[in-house]
Amino acid sequence: MDRTAPARADRPGASRLGRRMLDELRRTAAIFAYLWTVFGILVLHEWIVLSRHGIDYRFYGLAFVNAWILAKVVLVTEHLDVLPRWAGRPPIYRIVTRSAGLALILVAAYAIEETAIGLVRGRSLADSLPAIGGGGMRGYAAIGVIMAVALVPYFTFRELGRILGRERLRALILSEPAPASPSGRGGEHR
Repeated sequence: MDRTAPARADRPGASRLGRRMLDELRRTAAIFAYLWTVFGILVLHEWIVLSRHGIDYRFYGLAFVNAWILAKVVLVTEHLDVLPRWAGRPPIYRIVTRSAGLALILVAAYAIEETAIGLVRGRSLADSLPAIGGGGMRGYAAIGVIMAVALVPYFTFRELGRILGRERLRALILSEPAPASPSGRGGEHR
């Protein structure tokens, strides 16, 4: 006899909490996978550029660690809807604004994280600041632009999921498309 089943049935809040935690875990994993892919490609690009100049570069999972930390930052920022003024406007406004805003947050979070690590290791504040994108404000701006552009597909997917519904979007992306009708649509049939 299973005594845990009635206890769960008596506590619908616990079941709801479990589903919500599982949903948050899935969202974090999806964000992590996307960021890990983006960071991994950027690190791979850096390795290729440096190897052309004979500079040895090893990237011991830095993309993995940063993706995990920043995925949590993304998850928290997604709960803050600071864009109510874009309601009723085309989704591109929300996509571009969220991509640019989150890129700024991610670059700042990375800079703060690296500075804190440097300070913990006994370096001065000036020595702890990371030289992002070659250093200086131009480097920070360059990485911010790269991150903003890299985040556009993520927020496009999120907005389409919000508009169409997650399940419908998932079905559109993962299902075999239905064959086109013989009459064609919108001039597509030739």
